Amino acid sequence: MKIKFKRYKKDNDSNPKAVISEKSKFAIVEAYKTARTNIMFSLSASEKKCFAVTSFSKGDGKSTASTNLAISFSKLNKKVILIDCDLRRPNIHNILKLENSKGLSDVIGKMSTFDEAVVKNVIPSLDILTSGTIPPNPSELIGSPAFEELIKQIENDYDYIIFDTPPIGIVADSLMLKNLVVGYLVVIRERSTTHGDVEKLMENFKLADAKILGFLKVGCNPKERKSYKKGYYYQYY
Repeated sequence: MKIKFKRYKKDNDSNPKAVISEKSKFAIVEAYKTARTNIMFSLSASEKKCFAVTSFSKGDGKSTASTNLAISFSKLNKKVILIDCDLRRPNIHNILKLENSKGLSDVIGKMSTFDEAVVKNVIPSLDILTSGTIPPNPSELIGSPAFEELIKQIENDYDYIIFDTPPIGIVADSLMLKNLVVGYLVVIRERSTTHGDVEKLMENFKLADAKILGFLKVGCNPKERKSYKKGYYYQYY
């Protein structure tokens, strides 16, 4: 699966305006619907309801894409939770301008309960668990039995669980979730992610025996492609 859509002036994880809403362009919303449909087909063949979103490098727009996918899934009137597993950078917290300072690290570290940390109904049917306090041992927390136990506890409360995970090219934290998820959606950025990056990423997945659900391509410039209509097109495979 590969989705391409119009580039914002600053389409990365520091740009809250990149989050889809009722004012977003029709083609962008439809592109995320296409990604959602293909992910749903992948999930339907498994008993698991979790999938992860990652990228090779930071700044590729991974967390923005995770947020938009979570919003798109919530439009199905299904109960969705987006969990920020990048404990080194509070991406989701910054994108959505959430006030709650507690999050995943605080729950795993038993400094907060899940109910205290989760932000309910950010929009209807969508809950958010941010990364929380930046810990000194993020990899250990993500790979801990406490994290796995937390997911088991909340699985019955949600139809879809989406993990926003750290970039594969920086740390291996994402691959620690491979037994909890159906697979990974990989965000790649036009003129940023290289063929070499993709090769290294796929080698990491192969070595870890983890499954890639597909690629989501962002940052495309419609002016450079004559085949665009109104600046957008999408493909999937």
